[in-house]
Amino acid sequence: MNIHINGKAYSLGNEPQISVSSALTLHFIEPQQSTFAVALNGDFVGKAEYDNTMVKNGDSLDILQPIQGG
Repeated sequence: MNIHINGKAYSLGNEPQISVSSALTLHFIEPQQSTFAVALNGDFVGKAEYDNTMVKNGDSLDILQPIQGG
């Protein structure tokens, strides 16, 4: 299975699908304490749905973090 997270390709071997939670562990080296939003193929995924929403071959996740400034 091949997916993209923020434009970076990840190959996951023979896994048919993984949860958004599992995919996030690929992207974040350390557990995240900051706020972020997740979109799967352009659709927002609420935090309560990370364990139940599946990422399949060819899917794209976008992880968006707020930027502060003025």
